[in-house]
Amino acid sequence: MKKSLFLYLFILAVLLNIFTYMYYSKKDIFDETKFKTTNTKLKDSLASIALKYEDANYFSLENNQNAQNYFDSGDTEKIISYEKLIPLVKEKLINLNDSPSGNPYTGQEKLGVQKFIINKAKVLNHRWIIADFSDGEYWGEVLLKYFVNEDDTISFEIIQSVLYQK
Repeated sequence: MKKSLFLYLFILAVLLNIFTYMYYSKKDIFDETKFKTTNTKLKDSLASIALKYEDANYFSLENNQNAQNYFDSGDTEKIISYEKLIPLVKEKLINLNDSPSGNPYTGQEKLGVQKFIINKAKVLNHRWIIADFSDGEYWGEVLLKYFVNEDDTISFEIIQSVLYQK
């Protein structure tokens, strides 16, 4: 009886070792293939996102060399770098939200109690800005012209304004 018990335990131990060996040898191969497929998916999605970002920023002052060259004049004291210009233009436009009647460059009059203010703006090139505005109930977009004057002030002009339906 004792001999058969040891025989059964020995056979069980051998089987456990065989199954454990097979599991770990297959697990390494499985993990490698899973890692490779995940890695290729991540690289593809990263490339896709980079391409979408590049497409989305096609119309921007940061990527438009011709628009950047517009601000490079012959006078070295008057050169405006676009890295400093973009935040300055946005800040000047957003600061106009403090007006009691709302931002005058939304192209919309007050419809209710709330005033229209510009939430977000993007400088498209050396001349145009697109901005999103709302009064909390109505939303719209406006296309603006901007000019950098000789005295380094910035002036705006409305090209077109769109107010979306509720």
